[in-house]
Amino acid sequence: QVQLMESGGGSVQAGGSLRLSCAASEYTGSAYCMAWFRETPGKAREGLAAIYTDGGRPWYASSVQGRFVISQDNAKNTVYLQMNNLEPEDTARYYCAARDAPRSMSWLQCTASGPSVYGHWGQGTQVTVSS
Repeated sequence: QVQLMESGGGSVQAGGSLRLSCAASEYTGSAYCMAWFRETPGKAREGLAAIYTDGGRPWYASSVQGRFVISQDNAKNTVYLQMNNLEPEDTARYYCAARDAPRSMSWLQCTASGPSVYGHWGQGTQVTVSS
């Protein structure tokens, strides 16, 4: 069972940057699809970015493409989300999630378009962007 813990949230002014970290207890499976989501009250959980632990290009939602960058350090079992040019609309609770990836899964299938396929979640970290 992969346990995830996010860190790096906080308060920042519009135009600023933050880097979120997601530390996984261990990777017990062959590979994972790691993703970042965010949630605000009254709205559905939104997928932002995803990355396959075995390589391939990351996936990004159009709302953050060009501003957010997902990366990973497999030696540390850690995934990062670098968030640049933050806007007040980015204020939300940000969650890291992991999905077990079977050997047949391609990195092309590693997206954050649907939270229901992710079986492991962190507790979230709050990001607040002021104007």
